[in-house]
Amino acid sequence: MKNARLALAALCMLTAGAFGAIAHADDYQGVKATRILTSATASNGQKLSYLKTDNPEVTAMIVEIPPGAETGWHTHAVPVYAYMLAGSITVEMEGGKKYEFKEGEAIFEVRNTPHNGRNNGTQTARLVVFYTGEVGKPNVTRMKGPGF
Repeated sequence: MKNARLALAALCMLTAGAFGAIAHADDYQGVKATRILTSATASNGQKLSYLKTDNPEVTAMIVEIPPGAETGWHTHAVPVYAYMLAGSITVEMEGGKKYEFKEGEAIFEVRNTPHNGRNNGTQTARLVVFYTGEVGKPNVTRMKGPGF
């Protein structure tokens, strides 16, 4: 139940930008919306895009990455959004460019671009992640072969 509440809270935070853009404070007494991030691109500048499907499926997960651990090289064919609950991670893109994400920051993940997340910190990194995918299709594809 605690993880479900965290996921719901993070979804509310991630959508707060859209809520804040259409809502007026007088319309919702006692509700506060704080914009975390608004962007048309992922961290590497890739334009965000939505999945076109007749069978949408959203998966919300809490991901924990211990100090020194990494996700392994992978790609996403679906849009993925995350919020850093604790700690930090460094995401390396194919080609060597790196991006660091810290507690309280939102992540708009790249699509169809190999990347690897690593926890270089001293505390477990905790993220709530939303995969906006398709029924029966994988949200993550592990990279195999030379260099991965």
